[in-house]
Amino acid sequence: MKRILSQIYAPVVAVLWNLLLVYLVYQVARLAYYAENASLFTPLFGEGMGDVFRGGLLFDTSAIIYTNALYILLMLLPWHKKEHRGYQLFCKWLFMIVNGLALAINLADSVYFRYTLRRTTTTVFSEFSNEGNLGSIIGTEFLNHLYLVLLFAVVVAALWLLYAMPRLYDRRISHWGRYYLVCLLSLALAVPLCVAGIRGGFTTAVRPITISNANQYTPRPTDAALVLNTPFSLIRTIGKNVFTVPHYFDTPEALTAVYTPVHHASLTNDTGFVKKNVVVLIVESFGREYIGALNKGLEGGRYQGYTPCVDSLISHSTTFTHSYCNGRKSIDGMPSILSSIPMFVEPFFLTPSSMNDYTGLAGILAAEGYETAFFHGAQNGSMGFQAFAQKTGFQHYFGRTEYEAAHGTDDFDGTWAIWDEPFLQYYAEEMSRMREPFMTAVFTASSHHPFVIPEKYQQQFHEGKLEIHKCIRYTDMAIGRFFETASRQPWFRNTVFVLTSDHTNMSDHPEYQTDLGGFCSPIIVYDPSQPTGEMQDKIAQQTDILPTVLGMIGYQKPHLGFGIDLFNTPASDTWAVNYLNGIYQYVKNGYVLQFDGQQTKAVYALSDSLMQHNLLGHYPAQGQMEQEVKAIIQQYMERMTQNRLLP
Repeated sequence: MKRILSQIYAPVVAVLWNLLLVYLVYQVARLAYYAENASLFTPLFGEGMGDVFRGGLLFDTSAIIYTNALYILLMLLPWHKKEHRGYQLFCKWLFMIVNGLALAINLADSVYFRYTLRRTTTTVFSEFSNEGNLGSIIGTEFLNHLYLVLLFAVVVAALWLLYAMPRLYDRRISHWGRYYLVCLLSLALAVPLCVAGIRGGFTTAVRPITISNANQYTPRPTDAALVLNTPFSLIRTIGKNVFTVPHYFDTPEALTAVYTPVHHASLTNDTGFVKKNVVVLIVESFGREYIGALNKGLEGGRYQGYTPCVDSLISHSTTFTHSYCNGRKSIDGMPSILSSIPMFVEPFFLTPSSMNDYTGLAGILAAEGYETAFFHGAQNGSMGFQAFAQKTGFQHYFGRTEYEAAHGTDDFDGTWAIWDEPFLQYYAEEMSRMREPFMTAVFTASSHHPFVIPEKYQQQFHEGKLEIHKCIRYTDMAIGRFFETASRQPWFRNTVFVLTSDHTNMSDHPEYQTDLGGFCSPIIVYDPSQPTGEMQDKIAQQTDILPTVLGMIGYQKPHLGFGIDLFNTPASDTWAVNYLNGIYQYVKNGYVLQFDGQQTKAVYALSDSLMQHNLLGHYPAQGQMEQEVKAIIQQYMERMTQNRLLP
C-alpha cells in the first residue's frame, strides 16, 4: 500500500519539487543581475534590500506560473496514459526548455540594463526591428560575458540533474480510481493557486500586478528592476495599452490652470521673427558626467573630463546648472529633443500614439520657409529615425546610404554607422549646399557599444576608467573639427547651435549613478553672433529645446511642447520631468519629487547629490509640486489618447 500511495502522489510531489528548483533559478538570475550592475543598485545588504528580494518572489511566482502552466497541466492531468516514460521525458524537456530560456533572458538583460536602467519589455522588438547588425552585437557581448554563459550552463546542468522524474504508476495495480481522484483534486487545487499567483494575490481587490507595482518593495526606483524579472516584464507588456488617463483634475479648466503644454506667441527681440538657421547636434551617450566644464566641483575640483573641444565650446555658450534628458534610450531622445515629447511609460514612437497628428521643430520651421534635413550615419531606417524624421517635417534624410554614395564605404565602423569624424564633416558640407534659412539635426553614433574608435586614433585616445571614455574623447575631437569647418562657412554666424545627448551611459561617479543622476545630460546653446559663455542657474531638459529655440528666433505662432522657453522663464519656474520604472521624477526649485502615479514616494534636495536623505513630508512645497506633476501627466495621457498633440 505504501508503494501504491507513493506512485499515486508522485506527479504532485514532482511538480512541487521542480517548481521549487525554478524559484532557486530565478534567485540565482537575480543575484547575477545585481552583480553585473552592482554600482547602480542599493548595496546588497543595504536598508530595504530584504524587501526587494521578498517582493521579487511575488513577481517570480507570476512569471513561473505563466511560463510553466502547460507543464503543470501535463503533469497533473488525470489521464492514465501519461504513465509512460516517453510522456515524462517530453514533460522534462518542456520544463528544461521553458526555464532555460527564462534564465537566458534574465542573464542577457542584466547586460542591457546599464544602458536603460529598466527591465526589457516587448517594445525592444520594435526598437531593433530595422537593425541588420544585431548578430554581431550579440556575438560580441557573448564573448565579453563568457562568465554569464558559464553560469547559464552550470545552472541548466544542475536543473537537469536535480529534476524529479515521478515514478511511473504500476499498470498492474488496479487503483486507477484513486489515481484519477488524486490527480483531479490536485489539478482543481492548482488552478486557483495559479490564478492567484499570476494576479499577485487572492483578494478581489488585487488586480493583476504590473511592472509599476515593483516600486512598493524598493528603496529607490532603480532597484525596481531587481524586484522584477525579464520574463514577467515581457509577458505583462504584450499587447498592453501603454497610456492610461488619470483623473487628477475633474475639469479641463482646472487642469489647464495648473499646466498646459500649449505655448503662445512671445516675441523675444525687437525685430520679430528672425529666420536664423537652426542646427541641433544629438550626440550618442554624451552624458554630462564626461564634460569637464560642467563638473568643476567634481573630485574636489580636480576633475578634467574627456571633452576639451566641448569645454571650449561651452566657454562661448549658454548652459544650465541642472540639465536632464527625458529618457534612457536613443528613441526616447529623438521625440524629446525635436518634438518636445518626453518618454512616459514606453518610448513614444513605439506606441500607437506615434500615429497621432504631431510635428516638431523641423515641421514648424518648414512651414515658415525653412529647408530641413536630418542626418544619421547608420543604415537608413535604423532605429526608426528615418520614419520619425519624415513624420515630423524633415524634408531630406542623409544616412549611411547617401554618405557612401558620395564618399565610398571605407568610413563604416563595421557595426553601426559611419565614424563621427567623417560624418560630421559631411554634415557641415551638406549644410553649405542647403538654401538658407535651414533647420538640421544630426545624430552621431561612435560613442556607442561596442565602444571602438578608428584604428588610426588608437594611440591618441587611450582607454579611460570606462571603455566608453576613449569613444567620448574621439567624438569630442570630431565635434571640435565640425565647428572648425562650420566656422568657415558663410551661414555660420546666422545660426543657432544646440548640443545635447540622446541619453546618458556608463558612469564612474556615484553622483551620476543615482535615480536622477542617470538622467544628467548636457544642454548647450551656442549663438556665434553672441559668443558669451554663461552658466544660468536654471533647470533644463531636452523638451525645452523646441520652445527655447522658437523663442530665440522670435517665432510668433502657438505651438505644443512639454517644456519651456528657458531664456524667457524665471529660474523659479524652470522644471524637468522623467520616468523611471513606474516613478515620475519631477525637478523644480532645488528639489526632486518622486511620484508613482498615486502618491509621492520621496523628496530630495538637489544639493543631496547622492539622494540619501528623503525629505518626504518635510518639504513645504511638496503638495504644490505633486499637483504640478499630476497636471503634466494628465495633459500628456489625455493628449496621447485623444490625438491632441497639435496646439
